Amino acid sequence: MLKVSDVPRSALLLGLAGLLPFLWGVATIHIDPLYAFGQRNLGGRYVAPFVLLNYGQLILAFMSGVIWGFAAQAEGEVQALGFGLSVIPALWAFFFVGGGPVSAAIYLIAGFLGVLMIDWFFWRNGLAPAWWMALRLPLTAVVCLCLAAVVMG
Repeated sequence: MLKVSDVPRSALLLGLAGLLPFLWGVATIHIDPLYAFGQRNLGGRYVAPFVLLNYGQLILAFMSGVIWGFAAQAEGEVQALGFGLSVIPALWAFFFVGGGPVSAAIYLIAGFLGVLMIDWFFWRNGLAPAWWMALRLPLTAVVCLCLAAVVMG
């Protein structure tokens, strides 16, 4: 059974901290004074939908590096497959996340769901920590819900 309580505290806290830009982005979509504050004090790049889309691309690329680390622990065909899978999130973000904000958000959601499947592959093969999916499932759910705020307008 997957339990968040099994996740090391530092990994959980850093994972939750990684959600802050996504949550901030959603807040600036729905709360006009926060949008104005962010625009005035941080710049247009740090309010929604821009912060959601830019940060989403960055995190997909980051996940490629995490997955590469898992692949490096494998051997033979599993390692080769793992290295191949590890580059997909970064390439996905580079090639597919563009155009308007709605299509970019949809592609990011698809990318994060794809990463979750790749995570599961490594976890199932014992290459990710036993607690990995207990962390990744809720984080991915929050990220996808935040990106859906861009899709829903």
